[in-house]
Amino acid sequence: MSGRKNGFIMLGLVLSACLIASAVSALLASAVSARSQFDLLNAVCQEAVEEDARAMRVIAAALKEYRGENPDAAKEDILSALGYRISDFAGLTCGQNILSAGIGLAAGLSLFFFTFWRRNQTEAARIRALAAYLEQVNIGKAVLPAASGEDEFSKLEDEIYKTVTFLYQTKDSAVEAKNAFAENLSNIAHQIKTPITAILLSVQMMKQNPDSGLLERVEKQLMRLTRLEEALLVMSRLDAGTLLLRKDETDVYTLLVLAADNLQELSARFGTSIDIPESGGMMITADLDWTMEAVMNLMKNCMEHGQGGTVHCSYAQNPLYTEILIWDEGEGFAREDLPHLFERFYRGRNAGEGGVGIGLALSKEIVERQNGTIRAKNGPDGGALFEIHFYRH
Repeated sequence: MSGRKNGFIMLGLVLSACLIASAVSALLASAVSARSQFDLLNAVCQEAVEEDARAMRVIAAALKEYRGENPDAAKEDILSALGYRISDFAGLTCGQNILSAGIGLAAGLSLFFFTFWRRNQTEAARIRALAAYLEQVNIGKAVLPAASGEDEFSKLEDEIYKTVTFLYQTKDSAVEAKNAFAENLSNIAHQIKTPITAILLSVQMMKQNPDSGLLERVEKQLMRLTRLEEALLVMSRLDAGTLLLRKDETDVYTLLVLAADNLQELSARFGTSIDIPESGGMMITADLDWTMEAVMNLMKNCMEHGQGGTVHCSYAQNPLYTEILIWDEGEGFAREDLPHLFERFYRGRNAGEGGVGIGLALSKEIVERQNGTIRAKNGPDGGALFEIHFYRH
């Protein structure tokens, strides 16, 4: 539609230019014709006056009457009576009229061809610029050019720039994903290698001394492999987008109590307790089971670093979000660990034995996929503090 519109505009401009040229030519021809008629009439009058001086008065009266209100009044056709015709006098201005018309036509055609030549030159320049830009893209040295104005190539130009920008972003994302995959693969290999090596050593020692009581050590490493496998499967489902999280109305107090109940055995082992004061009914939109899994990981982290104290929980709500706080009474996080706590396979300076460094990363993924945020910091009175916000919109 834009091309057709531009064609109509171009045709209108050309026709307008031709009409203007024709009008100017007509005016020039009219001026030349009037001058010729004036010269002819002047010559006739001069001859008449030279023959008879009294003819001056008669000529003046005739001209005055002709320029009056009725110049076409019936008169005796003297020229016709003398045998003259209109064509006999046309030769005086015919050449000038043909010349003027030729000049007008030549001017119109010149303008017509110049317009199309100029347009073709402009289009060719735009095409060369786009081709040069794509060549730079192919060698990875493209720089976004400045806007070239509005024409039929503008939309094409915008789409090319959008496509190139999207391709660059896709390339960067692919490189980043590849690097992350390679790093994760290396971390997974390291995490798996450690328990497998411990199991092999224990088996070799059991062969030499079957009664050495190493079976418990093997079982412990197998449990560690099982936990790692489960965590990796969940993370892979999250990355692939196949882990579907329900959107149910979930009571926050119920969520915290269920998470604490599932950690009773671990709590007894560490000699800790979990304090969850009831602050009234507050609802969030979340998947109860997976959100409970995320909260359990945070509570376990506090148990491991709480030095046998109490793990505290609190929650509150405002018009923007629902806040859940979980903190312990330990030494808190090391300053150098804070920026990396939620990275996969990262194990801080005071990480517990047997951890694989994936629990906090899993909690972060689950919370953020449910319109929430999570961060870790040291509490004002010491101890590690986890802060969760579930936004209402």
